[in-house]
Amino acid sequence: MPPNIYPLAFAPVWPKFGGPPVCGGHRIASRTVAKQFPALDDEKRAFIERQHMFFTGSGAGEGHINVSPKGLDALRVLGPNTVVYLDRTGSGNETAAMMRKDGRLTIMFCAFEGAPMILRLYGKGRILKRGGQEYADLLRDNYNGEEPAGARHMVRLDFDIVQTSCGFAVPLFDYKRERVALTRWATARGEEGLDAYRRQKNMISLDGYPTGIVDETDAAE
Repeated sequence: MPPNIYPLAFAPVWPKFGGPPVCGGHRIASRTVAKQFPALDDEKRAFIERQHMFFTGSGAGEGHINVSPKGLDALRVLGPNTVVYLDRTGSGNETAAMMRKDGRLTIMFCAFEGAPMILRLYGKGRILKRGGQEYADLLRDNYNGEEPAGARHMVRLDFDIVQTSCGFAVPLFDYKRERVALTRWATARGEEGLDAYRRQKNMISLDGYPTGIVDETDAAE
């Protein structure tokens, strides 16, 4: 959308709301709706850390595109161009397969309360295997060394584009609490049961790409 078209259409009602509307963290009367930045600043980092959920989008060049919602206090900001989230065992493992095949990953955050904004992080992702040194270091330094039931790996995103946009079409929701169903399910299965489940459900993507959740030597046993 060209700059100023949307704001000018609503100019007569601006005084009722204290001036031009805020879109993506800035006044859209003088800016375009979407704006790109090379890294996170303190304000955008704080916005991310306030959100209770986020969405991941990934693809492999061919086949299906995957979009996943995430919550459960999984994500941590590691720096101005890096985030990581702790992924738990679920019925699919598409993102892991996409990271092995292609690596492109977008994470999106939406403001469901307060001022509207959408924030996207565009970059390259990679899987940090559970039990590896990088996984262990991040778990210790960013998750108080506490591994939740069902943890299967971490996903690290190194991004070079931060984009904000208005979020005017995103509805308002009130946050109540995190769901406990996944934690209960994983706890009831236990480590052996989760390993068996991952071998059955998490090894191959919808398009037949391997996820790497189990080493090839282990999978052959």
